[in-house]
Amino acid sequence: MDFGIALPTAADSWKVVQRAEELGFTHAWFYDTQMLSADCFVAMGAAAVNTRRIRLGTGVLVPSNRIAPVAANALATLNKLAPGRIDFGIGTGFTARRAMGFGAMKVKDMEAYIAQVHGLLRGDIVDFEMEGQKRKIRFLNPELGLIDTRDPIALHLSAYGPRTRALAARLKAGWIDFVSSVEHGAREVEAMRAVWQKAGHALGDLQATAFALGCVLQEGEPVDSERAMAQAGPRAAVMLHRAADEVLSGLRPGTTGMPNTRPELDGYVALARTFEPKDAPYLENHRGHLMFVKPAEKQFVTADLIRSTSFTATAPEIKQRVDGLRSAGFTQFTIQLVPGQEHALADWARIRKAFA
Repeated sequence: MDFGIALPTAADSWKVVQRAEELGFTHAWFYDTQMLSADCFVAMGAAAVNTRRIRLGTGVLVPSNRIAPVAANALATLNKLAPGRIDFGIGTGFTARRAMGFGAMKVKDMEAYIAQVHGLLRGDIVDFEMEGQKRKIRFLNPELGLIDTRDPIALHLSAYGPRTRALAARLKAGWIDFVSSVEHGAREVEAMRAVWQKAGHALGDLQATAFALGCVLQEGEPVDSERAMAQAGPRAAVMLHRAADEVLSGLRPGTTGMPNTRPELDGYVALARTFEPKDAPYLENHRGHLMFVKPAEKQFVTADLIRSTSFTATAPEIKQRVDGLRSAGFTQFTIQLVPGQEHALADWARIRKAFA
């Protein structure tokens, strides 16, 4: 089983990625969340020139935030720095769009975007629309060697619903899912495997990546310890942010793997009704999203919520959980490291070694 790290991107994320490579991690995924973290392509470029083996991926790029020719050019540029080590992770957008008050983009628009990016990377002429005008575009001088369109760039889709899973299968792409528990992950991968087989692919060809947050607890350490709150609490807080979005902004419910009627969610929604400015509550709602627990929301990030949304347990139990995901069909387990808690990489490296 492969092991990766996910990063709320920092300008100097290469330092963590370099250490992850030394510790045997196979993948590093960089969040493309422009209102919350640093630019992923700048950080990936630095990581590319400071590593030799680890794969570097957008985890995930959101099409509405980067026009297709710019994204294709950025991927091809990275590929020049780290040939054959670049992964193109893409999704319809949760964090990157909700932090600006928007819901997910349409699946058909994402599919068209992928076709444009892949077409450009193949050297094709593709149809591109901008400012209400359609034009044919292609890379004009790839033979100069300024970019790399020869070495393969793997496609991965963040796919939680049936339509995006079907698209991943149709494109024979890798599949990314954010999991809260073994039970939740097993249901998700079972659904993906069924769609994959229906598309005529062998199950052995499915690359299934489970993203998670968590904390490797010491014996006797509570699930809501200060350390666990810092490392795993941000994942629990995402459930709070999602609930507030759905109530205050009318955004469509997402797949959470947990009931939406928990008292913690109700309490947080009541707090979110006080957020300023009134016409943009999402600004405060998503501050710290997947990075830290805000002081005002900490009372709602309970031990039970952390336990049910993250991989927070002692090392033996976490190993059992990861093994459960592997048995269910996941081929990669990726743990997100929280800003200021990068030292947790050593804990997860010990988990990784159990599967070497």
